[in-house]
Amino acid sequence: MSPCCPPGRAPWRQLAPVLLAGLGMALLQQLLLAKRPPRLLELQQAAASSGPAALNLSFSRPMDRASVEEASALSPALRFSIQGKANPLLLLPEAGQRITAPLAVRLAGHDRRGLALPAGVWHWDPRLLLVAVVPVEGGEQVQLRQPDGRWIPLSPVWAAIPELVPLGDGSGLGLVSRNGAGAHQVWRLSLDRDSLSRSDRNLGQVRRKRLERFGRRALLFAHLSTNRFGDLLVQAGGTTPESDRVMIWKRNGHRQDLDLEPSGPVSLLPQGGAAVVPEQDGLSLRSLPPRQPLRQVLPGSRDLSSFCPVAGRALLLRHWPDFRRSLEIVEPGRAPRALWLGEEALVASACSRGGERIWALLIEGIGRPTLTVLALDRQGKELGRQRLEGWELEPGTGLHYDPTGDRLLLALRPLPPPGSESVSSETPGTGLPPKLARARPALIDADTLQLTLLERPVRRVRWLPAG
Repeated sequence: MSPCCPPGRAPWRQLAPVLLAGLGMALLQQLLLAKRPPRLLELQQAAASSGPAALNLSFSRPMDRASVEEASALSPALRFSIQGKANPLLLLPEAGQRITAPLAVRLAGHDRRGLALPAGVWHWDPRLLLVAVVPVEGGEQVQLRQPDGRWIPLSPVWAAIPELVPLGDGSGLGLVSRNGAGAHQVWRLSLDRDSLSRSDRNLGQVRRKRLERFGRRALLFAHLSTNRFGDLLVQAGGTTPESDRVMIWKRNGHRQDLDLEPSGPVSLLPQGGAAVVPEQDGLSLRSLPPRQPLRQVLPGSRDLSSFCPVAGRALLLRHWPDFRRSLEIVEPGRAPRALWLGEEALVASACSRGGERIWALLIEGIGRPTLTVLALDRQGKELGRQRLEGWELEPGTGLHYDPTGDRLLLALRPLPPPGSESVSSETPGTGLPPKLARARPALIDADTLQLTLLERPVRRVRWLPAG
């Protein structure tokens, strides 16, 4: 009688060929993978703090950084470097270069095994786009200015749009609408740009995807703020007592109430995780959930003026007892440092990178106030000064910097001539009483401070980041 194996088990001699075949297939697969050339998996716009037009590059294999930098090129030609260890890498155009057209990047090089990356060309447009609240028949509407100068509508027409905030990741807009009865409502308008990984199309074509309403109840007021992740902070008050609330409306749609009692507008930190909260005894930096509660207070009569792209840098407006004002820069681990001190009213500011260049908008005078743009370096040294004769800042707007075009954006309204009223182009022939002239988008060269006006009536203007 021949020996019998236990039930349900095959003899080891029968299993051996199966095991050897599996081992052989695994070795063959490893050999094939070892000879497979590296692939580009993803191109993604880097954070604004990395610099204009910076790209994150993800590959299927660790790359030889020097070979990628040597073999790659940008068109139109821009000086750039490739940073990082192996994977991912960062393509970083050199600072100070203006981007006036869509870019094409030709990526090449080899990985650490010496295998070549198949050369390819990818197109994208890192330029910021101008969005504005435009007066139209029946009220106001958000419109976007394409690089070719065409204006396209993005929103419905409401009686008024008192606030417009482009989301920090370029994915859309936060809006506050007001109806004829004065009731406010908050909206989130999602926009769609073509994917960076598509090599056959250019970025820059923007289309509306979805309009979401924050809630059904009417609001008395609403203030918005955003961070670079596309989260939207909504600070609003309703018609009933104790209906004020501060909430984060996250990019994924989740909403979270914040336990804050601010004395003014709350602003999200661009890098996320915290907010600047005005309080009775100064400004506080408050951590946000899910982080552990943390509160740091900066005492004194100060207002947040603007954030710089590099994390931890901000510009503050300080009010002094003798009615003077100063512009201060805040940097991590350092006390606020004064850059400018004067008697003029400082109404807006902007800065590049970590504060290497700073611009302030000043108003002087009472009867016919004079508007001045002041340029400073990070030590407070004056780099330039330009008086904007005959113009005033549109109320409720600010100063916004575009690092890709090295220019500033604001909305200016012409002052009426002395002893007369300015009449808008819409007034003649209407039989209506004279109106103040409409504000227009204004672009200021960040180096020369030269002013260029666009032919479009506006209420608000902002830059929409490349997403």
